[in-house]
Amino acid sequence: MFSKPKIETEIAPEQHQLLETAQARIRQKKRLYAHFVFFLIGSVFLILINKILKYGEQYDWFVWGITFWAFLFVLHAFNVFVSHRFMGSDWERQQREKLVKKQRERIAELQKEIETDFPISNINKKKD
Repeated sequence: MFSKPKIETEIAPEQHQLLETAQARIRQKKRLYAHFVFFLIGSVFLILINKILKYGEQYDWFVWGITFWAFLFVLHAFNVFVSHRFMGSDWERQQREKLVKKQRERIAELQKEIETDFPISNINKKKD
């Protein structure tokens, strides 16, 4: 009644796409940082199990566990920071456009073949 009218703003489709892409990147980086924190906590936990709780004390197996987990973390970081730049949304768009172009060319070729094999003038003629 006495409140101000709500102003509804429409977001352009391009701007909406940019926002979705930014949110997806934020989620990727957030997951990577969480992975790093879990890696640190898990590494300390593995060391504690091996050294303090003396589980498998005769062999330092935690080194292999931490090394494997570090390798997985490096792969995750590579995926987020490196491969995303090369194979991000721009790359996907280019690949999609390339495939659509090939499909259109193939359709045009098929239409030409049909027109040469079955010309329209022969189809429309009445049989005498």
